[in-house]
Amino acid sequence: MAGVLILIGFIVAGVLTGLNVEIPYSYSQYIAVAILACLDSVFGAFAANIDKKFRMNIFLSGFFGNALIAMLLVYIGNKLNVDIYLGAVIVFSGRLLNNFATIRREFILGLESKKIDSVKQKKSLKMENKKENKENNTSKIQQNQKSIKDIDVKQKKESEIEVATKNIVSKKELKTNTNTNKKN
Repeated sequence: MAGVLILIGFIVAGVLTGLNVEIPYSYSQYIAVAILACLDSVFGAFAANIDKKFRMNIFLSGFFGNALIAMLLVYIGNKLNVDIYLGAVIVFSGRLLNNFATIRREFILGLESKKIDSVKQKKSLKMENKKENKENNTSKIQQNQKSIKDIDVKQKKESEIEVATKNIVSKKELKTNTNTNKKN
C-alpha cells in the first residue's frame, strides 16, 4: 500500500512540475518519450500491485531506466537523422495500453465480485429471517396449542364441577323431597 502512495506522489509531482515548466522545442521529443516511458512504468506498477507482485526496486529501476533508454534512442535517432524514437513510442504505448487493460479488467471484476457478494449476503439474510420466522411461528403455534389444552382442561374441570354440583343439589332435593313425603 505504501508503494501505491509513493506512485501517486510521483504522479502528482510530475503533473505539478509539467504545468509550471516551459520546454524548448528542441527537447520536446526527448521529454515526450521520457514521459511515455515513465507512464508505462507507473501503469505497470499499478498492474503489478493488483497481481500482488509489486516491488519498489523494480519500479524505480524501470521508471528511470526506461526514461533514460527512451531519451537515448531519441538522441541516437537525431544524430543518425532517423526517427528511431517512433519505435520507443510504439512499444511504450502498447505496453501502457496493455497495463491499463489489466487494471481496468481487475477493477471491473472486483466490482462485479462485490456486487455478487452483496447479493449472496442479502439472500443469506433473507434465508436466516425466514428460518427465524418459521421458528418463531412454530414456537407460537406450540404455545397456542398448549393454551388451548389448558383451556380445554379448565373447561372440563369446570363442567365436572358443575355436574358434581348439580348431582349434589339433586341429591339434596331428593333428600328434601323424600323427607317431605315421609312427613306427609
